[in-house]
Amino acid sequence: MSDAEHADAHDGRNETVAEQLDRNWTALLQELRVLQTGTQLLTGFLLTVAFQPTFRGLAGWQVALYLAVVSLAVVSTVVALMPVALHRALFRRRAMAELVRWGDRMLRLGMASTGIAIVGVLALVFGVAAGLAGALVAGVLGALLVGVLWLALPAGVRRHEPGPGGTSV
Repeated sequence: MSDAEHADAHDGRNETVAEQLDRNWTALLQELRVLQTGTQLLTGFLLTVAFQPTFRGLAGWQVALYLAVVSLAVVSTVVALMPVALHRALFRRRAMAELVRWGDRMLRLGMASTGIAIVGVLALVFGVAAGLAGALVAGVLGALLVGVLWLALPAGVRRHEPGPGGTSV
């Protein structure tokens, strides 16, 4: 096997570029399945809220927050499903590199919009239960939690783990 056919001669795997792309696509699909399930459930539950009798009693800022959160949840769901639509469009066209590249982008965008939607839901629930002050505190704490667990922790782990070729990054 030539170096041109080899995905990464220093990663300890004996796979071609095509095999690496297939493996990466499979990993992306597993991650997307988790995200898709979560966003679909979140969106479904949020869509029912507007039809509850107590919805009419929400303050104007609560309704605005609700609409923003519903919009984010819908964006998250659509973004998480986009790689499936792209796969259908590119099926059997030898475009696995594009599928992996766009799948990664959509997964990242889906995680971001889902994280913001989760923080918004938390703020909305606390806003209904405890007013504006409760919404603000819950929103800030939720944003810190998502930021630490979804951004800071992975960045810290990545910084301390060996990079390609077994060297520390």
